Amino acid sequence: MKAVLFEKPHHLTVTRKPLRGIRNDELMIDVAACGVCGTDLHIVDGSSRSSPPVILGHEYAGTITDVGPAVHGYSVGEAVAVDPNISCGSCFYCRRGEVHLCENLRALGVDVDGGMAESCIVPAGQVYRLPKSLPLEKAVFVEPLSCVVHGIDRARIRSGDNVVVLGGGTVGLLVLQLARISGAARVILVEPLEWKRAIAAKVGAENVLDPAQTNIVEFVNDTTHVGADVVIECVGKAETVGLAFELVRRGGTVELFGVCALGTKIPFEPNAVYFKELTIVGSYVNPHTFDRSIALLAENKVMTDHFAIQRYPLDGVHEALKSLREGKTIKSLIVPGL
Repeated sequence: MKAVLFEKPHHLTVTRKPLRGIRNDELMIDVAACGVCGTDLHIVDGSSRSSPPVILGHEYAGTITDVGPAVHGYSVGEAVAVDPNISCGSCFYCRRGEVHLCENLRALGVDVDGGMAESCIVPAGQVYRLPKSLPLEKAVFVEPLSCVVHGIDRARIRSGDNVVVLGGGTVGLLVLQLARISGAARVILVEPLEWKRAIAAKVGAENVLDPAQTNIVEFVNDTTHVGADVVIECVGKAETVGLAFELVRRGGTVELFGVCALGTKIPFEPNAVYFKELTIVGSYVNPHTFDRSIALLAENKVMTDHFAIQRYPLDGVHEALKSLREGKTIKSLIVPGL
């Protein structure tokens, strides 16, 4: 089969690789589409961990083509999405129910061969059946949305809250929509690129701001009178993390969702956190949120049709990564059938 193989930093090839036979508890899947995300960029650039050689791709969906003899409840021909994160089930964190913090966490497309291939093999426990109302290409968003669902749970948005979202990429646009579903009275999105701001307006932001043209702190203070109840940082840069702390009101919440580069430091004044009685939370991957993500997409509660989506064959993976790196797309998809 044809696949995208990561062998070492800055060395990514499209190659042919034999697909092994499935084990008793596994499924074989014909991949319909696989999303390209920032994690893939970081892996290829050498700034994110992985276990090469490995086939990349952790946001994917497809059709079952073979079922291991010990697997029950799945049949050939069924459409499924794949949760890439495999916990051990026996470490301290797993036994507390915090499977996303597993000491031995592995991920398909990072440590184990993933979805940037014509076919793949996955543990049956990582597969979620898709309703017929959810197209396979749209199901690529199940994995990133499941992470955002967890983030929204952590943010504890209440009905009537004023929420600021920093960043209008895939994550920011999903956060924006879930904040509205959670009852936010106003969602303000901050994004420097005009075409991303236009998408944010279409999917429900009450205010979409260009930081080069607007004093964001003044606008938020004038609009809310006290500052935002919740600020969710979806960029992963020191500047926007610092801005989040300026925008939040006393008693409010700052959530750090964006992935900053290792070693990033920001000025920090503990007295300000004390005086404002801030809640600061992180959000890491997607514990037990895949089903909820599927339901939100299947029922069209979360819109992706307005997103700028570019589709590439497996041979176009380098172009897909380049487009994402340069900020020219909301989501690049690898579609093996192209």
